[in-house]
Amino acid sequence: MAVSLERTRVDLGGLMRVLGEHLYSSPSVAVRELVQNAHDSIERRRIEDPEGWASAERCIRVECDPERGRISIEDSGAGLTREEIVEYLATVGTGYTRRLRDASADAGLIGYFGLGFLTAFVVAERTEVWTCSYQDAAQAFLFHSKNGQQYGVEAAEARPVGTRVTLELRERFRELSQAHVLGSLVRRYCGFLRYPVWIHEEHVNQHPPPWRDTQLTNPIRRKRALLELAERFGIAFEPLCAIEVDGEACKGVIWIHAGSTYGTSDHRDVHVFIRGMLIGDEDRELLPSWAGFASAVIESEALHPTASREALQKDGVYEQVKAELREALIEGLGRIAEQEAATWRRVLLRHNEALLGSALSDSRLFDLLAEEVTLPTSHGDLRVKHILEKSQGKLHVSQTESGGFEELLFRALGVPVVHGIRFAALPFCKAYTDRVRGRLVLLGTGKGDSELFQRVELADAERRKLEQWFGREDVAVTPCRFAPKELPFVLVPDREVQLKRRIESDRADARISSAVLGLARQFTAQVGSRPSLKLYVNCDCPAIERLLDATPERAERGVRLLAPLVSLLSETGEETRLFDVETALRDFCAALCETLEA
Repeated sequence: MAVSLERTRVDLGGLMRVLGEHLYSSPSVAVRELVQNAHDSIERRRIEDPEGWASAERCIRVECDPERGRISIEDSGAGLTREEIVEYLATVGTGYTRRLRDASADAGLIGYFGLGFLTAFVVAERTEVWTCSYQDAAQAFLFHSKNGQQYGVEAAEARPVGTRVTLELRERFRELSQAHVLGSLVRRYCGFLRYPVWIHEEHVNQHPPPWRDTQLTNPIRRKRALLELAERFGIAFEPLCAIEVDGEACKGVIWIHAGSTYGTSDHRDVHVFIRGMLIGDEDRELLPSWAGFASAVIESEALHPTASREALQKDGVYEQVKAELREALIEGLGRIAEQEAATWRRVLLRHNEALLGSALSDSRLFDLLAEEVTLPTSHGDLRVKHILEKSQGKLHVSQTESGGFEELLFRALGVPVVHGIRFAALPFCKAYTDRVRGRLVLLGTGKGDSELFQRVELADAERRKLEQWFGREDVAVTPCRFAPKELPFVLVPDREVQLKRRIESDRADARISSAVLGLARQFTAQVGSRPSLKLYVNCDCPAIERLLDATPERAERGVRLLAPLVSLLSETGEETRLFDVETALRDFCAALCETLEA
């Protein structure tokens, strides 16, 4: 049986509605698309009619009439013949710009897909195109349509070579004909176009971006121009300093925010221009994930937009631009640190926590920041070198909230403890001790505790006394030596056991995904069954020494005084509370009164 080939039928009305109303996120992009078409028409004339292009005005004029609800965009470009109107203007998806670009590989052209003109039918009740081609300057035409599905073409009165598009806006889009609205859109989208763009009497792109300004040869003036551009775009986050981007795939500026950030703050925003036309300002992924304190404006001739021209294709060029921005930011931070000491101090002051995280992402950043950033400690924010000076070359890191045995013990010793639960603090300490110097002591772990508490072998009778006096259910009593000797004991939670119990609880099933929970339980399965609290009794403490040597009667009175101090000195929360504070105070007062009366 022979197979017949049939043509696919198209519901033109449905297709126009989908492409026109749903391809773009906002009807306001109609202004951008029509200005872009005007730009490409001038570029076409430059390529095909260089003499006419040289003598023409070579500009784009945008006008509005709010009373009649009209906007118009006029150019001095190549114009269209009647045949070109039918083939390109009235045919969806066929654009002359694409053919011209494919033929000439000219980087000055912006458009490609042949869909931008559809936006006119979304916002306009009636669309008119007055055009005269350089190929026949004596003949002009008028194209008009109400919905894009039907159109008319007729001869028109003579006019200069070029095109004028006029939109009679639908009622709900008449706001676009307001001068301040239209002006804001034109300035936003067209500020970097190479050809002059006028909205009434305002020249909106009079000044090229610094990387295209051949007059900006003075380094100081260039730096000032970059900062001014950053101020123009940094409405939400004003610039503290600016870094020029001079890559193969993109040019532009990155600026560091003047406002302070935290480690988890992510205020990245990137304005992307392709050949002078704004594509979008939400491509934050172009900046490194650790650079939540930075924003950028870039221009590229290599990036590829999607069909809507409101997003970028995530292709190899996209990755190249990401790499160039990363390199520019890292090298720029290095130059600021080396050449602008005052600015560098302000960067560190405002973004210290975020920079802690960034130091872990690149060895150059680590080398730059390792001795500059501060760590959150029990003594305030300190640089690593100051912590090491006060702790005999060790970085003591707590993995709990403030309080606990760490605060008690190290306050008495005058040693700062790093708050390891703060953003990037623990990983930074690990990296520093691995790459530079010092020894890492993780408090609350078996290995960390062994650094602090030197175990003591006591006679069985003395060990049993300590367990009888101070032991409780779920508390392991360990005789040892530690400083300061005036501290009789320290109650330490076993972090590994506590983690095991949390992971194995029923509530963990509801909070953690099964895959992650399974991996966590594989780890905690290695933790044996043991008490969750460790009471280290200081055998160097004179009170403990006297207690062990005392008669049973005197020892009992001493224990009644000391035992409540376990809770009072080591209070850290419900998990490590042996008995409540009220009970501890009551027992201590009662024991003291009995001692005084004896």
